[in-house]
Amino acid sequence: MPDALHDWIVLRQDAVVWFAGLISLALVAYMAFVFGRFLVYWAGSRHAFKHSRPAPPGDPAAFQWHLVIPCRDEEAVVTQTLDGLRAVAPEAHLWVIDDDSEDATRDLVLAAAARDQRIHLVQRRRPHARIGKGAALNAAYREISAWLPPSTDRSRVVVGVVDADGQLDPGTLGQVSNPKALGRPDTGAVQIGVRMRNADDERPLPSRGRTANALARALVRMQDVEFQANNAGMQLLRRRTGSVGLGGNGQFVRLTALDSLTAEEGRAGRPWPERALLEDYESGLDLRLAGWRLTHVTEAQVSQEGLISLRRFLTQRTRWAQGNMQCLRYTGRVLRSPHYTASGKAEVLYTFLQPVVCVLLVLLFPLSLAITTAGLVLFPAETAAFQLRFGPWMLLAFALAALPMVFWGLAYRRVAHPDRGRLTGLLWGVLVWLYAYHLFVVATRAAVRLLLGRNGWAKTRRNAEKVAVGAPTALES
Repeated sequence: MPDALHDWIVLRQDAVVWFAGLISLALVAYMAFVFGRFLVYWAGSRHAFKHSRPAPPGDPAAFQWHLVIPCRDEEAVVTQTLDGLRAVAPEAHLWVIDDDSEDATRDLVLAAAARDQRIHLVQRRRPHARIGKGAALNAAYREISAWLPPSTDRSRVVVGVVDADGQLDPGTLGQVSNPKALGRPDTGAVQIGVRMRNADDERPLPSRGRTANALARALVRMQDVEFQANNAGMQLLRRRTGSVGLGGNGQFVRLTALDSLTAEEGRAGRPWPERALLEDYESGLDLRLAGWRLTHVTEAQVSQEGLISLRRFLTQRTRWAQGNMQCLRYTGRVLRSPHYTASGKAEVLYTFLQPVVCVLLVLLFPLSLAITTAGLVLFPAETAAFQLRFGPWMLLAFALAALPMVFWGLAYRRVAHPDRGRLTGLLWGVLVWLYAYHLFVVATRAAVRLLLGRNGWAKTRRNAEKVAVGAPTALES
């Protein structure tokens, strides 16, 4: 072989090795960055969770309470929900929004309203119904505003949002009224904690076998750990950064705060974003951008059903991830806002980008495997050297990513189940680590839906609903 040709081949090989190494190094750097930002966020959440101090309850009699319950085909749970809310909040008005249900929801609510003058039905009909939870909440806002006497002090009126399967803890209204929550006149909204009330159900699937019930129990338990530990820590961190997020269940908003949003151009009578998949979180962004303070109260919780079906769970979480991606349009407004601190802006950007980061990791993982495989075939010595140099760091990052999840399992045991042993808490922590990988699945599904232009609001079916084989897991508008 001529020397010139040999030199050219060697040069080309060196270039390919260099380029493959550069891409591999970029992948390692990106993954290290992702793990690093996760560890920083976790450390802040853990510290806030560990050092949270409860506030004394306030006086709920200082406010007028209106609890809004959006319902779309909720005959399986609505009566129980109304009875539960009346027991813990006897002074509250209950506004049930029937979003053009196709079952007996409306009849059950009317029967309850006939016995209780503080129960009201907000009737919605297509084509204006079934277009999203935000539109339904706006209908209730307009009904409540029209019902209140003109002389009402609207700063003393609180609108709470409770899911159709939600149950409030006794004393919730007092905790929401505490001096650090709605007891402060600059507080526009309060979010309380969430827990799964069926987390200790031994047979969530009575008609199924042992394995199916074990998997369903684990799924519900992980949702409970997620809300009572992971999400609680996240919200307590947000309380420090001034970027508390509102949820679809257990949010309480001062009426004047909602009024301030309707003053914006094009939003008359519509404080909640309509056709948004995360109308709850987006409404919190709108309130903060308008200058209102938001806070989180851990001393009170709302309980809801944990999903026992993996299909329904993934459908619900895909909607959440897609809604999160929709929130990216707020990025510029948040960064320019004087109402967000630097740490608050950083926290919001972390939240906005979380599903995007997951999708990128899903795309990069097969690319990384392909580069490594090609390298081992074409340039085994150089690839082996690269793996020996950076492989341990990747394994270390992988282990560091698992340890925080294990911590949440132990923290959950301490807070929610101190009667259980540490070994159980450790097991829950390991399961939380495995459970967290669903984020990659739902983020990818959400990205595909966005690319296909599928933005309909899908209401996940309740556990008690009997669904025929082949019927949809969720009812999409």
